[in-house]
Amino acid sequence: MELLSKIGQFILMISILVILHEFGHYIPAKIFKTKIEKFFLFFDVKFALFKKKIGDTTWGIGWLPLGGYVKIAGMIDESMDRDQMAKPPQPWEFRSKPAWQRLIIMCGGVIVNFLLGWFVFSGLLYTHGDTYIPTDRLKNGLQIDSIGQAIGLKTGDKIISVDGKPVKRLMEATIEILLGDQATVEREGKQITLNFTAEHKKLMLQKQSQIAMPQIESILDTVLPNSIAASIGLQKGDHIIEANGTNTTLWKDLVTQITSNKNNTLQLTILRDGVSLQKTAALDSSGKLGIGPSFSHLYVTDKYSLTESIPAGLHKAIWTLSFQIRQFKLFFNKKTEAYKEMHGPVGIVKQMPSDWNTTRFWSQLAMFSLWLGFVNILPIPALDGGHVMFLLYEIISGRKPSQRVLEVGQVIGFVLTMGLMLIITLFNDIF
Repeated sequence: MELLSKIGQFILMISILVILHEFGHYIPAKIFKTKIEKFFLFFDVKFALFKKKIGDTTWGIGWLPLGGYVKIAGMIDESMDRDQMAKPPQPWEFRSKPAWQRLIIMCGGVIVNFLLGWFVFSGLLYTHGDTYIPTDRLKNGLQIDSIGQAIGLKTGDKIISVDGKPVKRLMEATIEILLGDQATVEREGKQITLNFTAEHKKLMLQKQSQIAMPQIESILDTVLPNSIAASIGLQKGDHIIEANGTNTTLWKDLVTQITSNKNNTLQLTILRDGVSLQKTAALDSSGKLGIGPSFSHLYVTDKYSLTESIPAGLHKAIWTLSFQIRQFKLFFNKKTEAYKEMHGPVGIVKQMPSDWNTTRFWSQLAMFSLWLGFVNILPIPALDGGHVMFLLYEIISGRKPSQRVLEVGQVIGFVLTMGLMLIITLFNDIF
């Protein structure tokens, strides 16, 4: 059931992205009176699940959910329809239109991808706001895991900046360290500089580590029913400041005391509404008290009006896109082995959440839309960017590339793109 949920979410997301992307080509093509022969969601290799001709266009759904396409008359694309291209150009064909019109048609899908990412982020900010943990609220610094310690961080550190850029949100700290080269941290009242190597980044990618979490106080947010904590009267909001004579104002120290006293008794001192209370807990062999810490006091939520959400959504879309582009620095550095973390359709399905969450779905869709737009505009034949590259050459030089050049470029681009996807899917997702 979990797998079906992931597959369903993936297909829904791809369907929305493909349909809107292809409409980005379809609409300007129709405006410029260009004939659209086919509009397909998914690829109809050998056969289609559904198709119906309306006017000049055959609308359909293919069986291979790896994308979709619009077939524009008089255009060299993956169909390689040489018979049509051998005939004299017709006024309603793509090749008969001025270069500037063809450029708009080819850029339409990418433009829609970028606008969709911006629109979705703006909508999410307007309806839900932006919730995050500001780094200046971490008065006790960060709790650093073993991977973070291996790259030079220590528990209690406060990350000030990465590559000279201030880090204001905890979520961005790990991302910036992964993509950056140098960080300034505050440690025991002093600022020190840490340098990050390709080996550090490789370690972070292999372990999928978040590196740092807030170092929080031992204030209870959760007391499980029928637990030892519930039986001795612990309540949400209690601050456990001492256990067996040891200071436990910080959560990590409380956890240490609990785990080291299995089958023993814990004498707890708690603060409740400013009053000190004593509690005694008899731990069993599991060493579990049945409590959870409070993070809620660390979060802030920025609210946006409709007019404020539009520029804020654009800013978030630009930040997301820049983060995606900056990742290429990792991919092209063999020492980081970041190429092993690239995923095809199978890997993306695995990463989809097992349960439905509307906000998370639309956030992922916006991110993928921006990524789809960026990848498609790369100057690789068979992608939109390849067609744009040839059109820009034509506009600048005043000469059209020959049909033979376009055909060879289309074949090479298609083979490279499909080959790369196959390699990523087989070796990174499956094997």
